[in-house]
Amino acid sequence: MTDADLTGTGAADGDAAARRVVDSVWRIESAQIVATLTKLTGDLGLAEDLAQEALLEALEQWPRDGVPRNPGAWLTMVAKRRAIDGWRRRAALDERYRSLARDLEQASDLDWEPIGDDVLRLVFTACHPVLSRESQVALTLRVVSGLTTPEIARMLLVPVPTVQARITRAKKTLAAANVHFEAPDPAEWPRRLSAVLGVVYLLFTEGYAATSGPNWIRADLANEALRLGRRLVALVPREPEAHALVALMEFQASRFAARVAPDGSAILLADQHRERWDRAQIVRGTAALSRADALGRGRGAYALQAAIAQCHSVAPSVAATDWEQIVILYEALGRIAPNPVVELNRAIAVSMATGPATALRIVDGLTDDASLRGSHLIPSVRGELLARLGRVEEARSELRTAAHLAANDREREVLLRKVADLPQ
Repeated sequence: MTDADLTGTGAADGDAAARRVVDSVWRIESAQIVATLTKLTGDLGLAEDLAQEALLEALEQWPRDGVPRNPGAWLTMVAKRRAIDGWRRRAALDERYRSLARDLEQASDLDWEPIGDDVLRLVFTACHPVLSRESQVALTLRVVSGLTTPEIARMLLVPVPTVQARITRAKKTLAAANVHFEAPDPAEWPRRLSAVLGVVYLLFTEGYAATSGPNWIRADLANEALRLGRRLVALVPREPEAHALVALMEFQASRFAARVAPDGSAILLADQHRERWDRAQIVRGTAALSRADALGRGRGAYALQAAIAQCHSVAPSVAATDWEQIVILYEALGRIAPNPVVELNRAIAVSMATGPATALRIVDGLTDDASLRGSHLIPSVRGELLARLGRVEEARSELRTAAHLAANDREREVLLRKVADLPQ
């Protein structure tokens, strides 16, 4: 190999390393960066554009100059300066923008701090009642989590073009309605709270079990969702579903240490060492669910899911889990929040409570559901149930189909391992 070859390889490696850093920073801090820029400009679409321009500049500069000490601060300041440049190019600048420009020119990356309430404010802004519920959720997931459009589509069980159209339409609607980045008055909270809770829930769900990529868990997303949930409870302490959502996230997050092996592979519930579950989080989840119940309005969708998670959290083993109670809770959840995924989970609980034959009939009733078409969920559950019924060849076929459809690498490994474990 020549010296030129070595130099070229090093440059390529440096570019790849810089890109990985940029991707990592964007995953972790995109919500904070976009929230800062939206607060600065009052325009969500412009804020996203500025952030993307800063990312492109990072990809150009970091391989050459090295990664800055505080990458998130660097991206934020570059985007702010681009905003200032844009304002200066305008024919007429008002005094507010001139004042902002003077202040920002004197700022340094040492002035930058992680954003707290601004992220929650961004969620409330994107969940503006001028948007449909579907558009609120799609837009907020995009700007707060940094999730890709295909990832959001898999979470919402809708086609990718549908999500793209919702996000584009939502941005145009917010701009047309002249919606500013500001915390709504308390009187406005009830109109937005359901969507805000839904976004936090979906954000945590993606963190708990990533729909795609190389990781079984995305702790950064899950932890951010839990942080937002706790801040939300402080904002609306009389809302039982806010407490219930925090309870659900505490219970589920308590298992994180036991769900992943040192090599990153997934550990399923039956194989987890329960002594590794975080008992402090389980206690916090129990307290949060008790607070939700104490408000006396009955259990909603998040409270029922939290109660299901609590059943798992207090059980000493899979066999000793109160599956009958879990079935009842899923039945109640299916009545107030009908969803094919809820029905699939009910089927799994039924299989544990009464056997796989009844559960298989439930799953077979979902095979024509359009929202699950192309998903690995139905064949993965069918394969498991067929294996338990001794229908090995059918099980093998279903599990292979599920592995082919799975977008998450670790999920695919689990399914292929199940295929390998089937008797020949």
